[in-house]
Amino acid sequence: MSETTKSKLKKIVVIIGPTAVGKTALSIRLAKQFNGEIINGDSMQVYEGLDIGTAKVTAEEAEGIPHHLLDIVPVDQDYTASDFKRDAGQAIDAIVANDKLPIVVGGSGLYIEGLLFDMQFGGVANEDKQYRRELEAELARTDAMHLWNLLNEKDPRAAEQIHPNNSRRVIRALEMIHFSGKLFSDQNDREAAPHYDALLIGLDTDRSVLYERINRRVDLMVAGGLIEEAKALFDLHLPDKTQATRGIGYKEWFGYFNGEITLEEAKELLKLNSRRYAKRQLTWFRNRMSGIHWFDLVQDDSRMRQIAALVESFLK
Repeated sequence: MSETTKSKLKKIVVIIGPTAVGKTALSIRLAKQFNGEIINGDSMQVYEGLDIGTAKVTAEEAEGIPHHLLDIVPVDQDYTASDFKRDAGQAIDAIVANDKLPIVVGGSGLYIEGLLFDMQFGGVANEDKQYRRELEAELARTDAMHLWNLLNEKDPRAAEQIHPNNSRRVIRALEMIHFSGKLFSDQNDREAAPHYDALLIGLDTDRSVLYERINRRVDLMVAGGLIEEAKALFDLHLPDKTQATRGIGYKEWFGYFNGEITLEEAKELLKLNSRRYAKRQLTWFRNRMSGIHWFDLVQDDSRMRQIAALVESFLK
């Protein structure tokens, strides 16, 4: 991309990384320093009432910084990457028009990648509607893990990058493999030209440190009322395919509410699933996105000075 073309694009800062690594805190620090507003890029924080299990920023933590795309979807409705691309784009336009810096924060790789590039979310290219209907019927007969296992057999690299519960994306991958005869992981599912002049800041830390933070965060969530929040969602008796009920932080408790596992087993399952999710997040960002500036603020908060200098240089 030429410098002339790049100069015409809106500047945004994007903070990515696995769960429990400090993205929210960094976003607020940068927003205060650089006159920014924050756009949520987490697929579960869009839902109303799912606060504790999604680690949604509190009013106290936000320190007066405006946040966008939080609590915008009822839990009985699904919200797609295409929806996010539209809504985040509108939020960016509004923030830029107000002479503020848009700061997108989240760990949902598909959302972030789809915002930055023109990914074909269910477009007509590489479509096979009959095969898709067959896969949807198979999903109805079995479960999400069954379909993910099919993808894992055909294209393990693609399966590693797609959450087993993201059945829409799994079906899309299987459909493209079936239509083209090529591995989904080898196919370019987006246009190369970016939509924004984006500074990508990635947060990470040593795996053992990250896993300990995740375990501690789960304990704090439970102490803060997560079980009651999950029970309120469970008591709505939503269909199994509803997106909100499949989110990590909530689905792990359903077996406990049904009397199938103990409370301690549910809590350990949540810790395990959260650790596995963090690994998948890192795999996505490292394998599918380039140009990320990685920092470890958990073990070295002094790196904050480098991040601030990086943003300052980017905005000049």
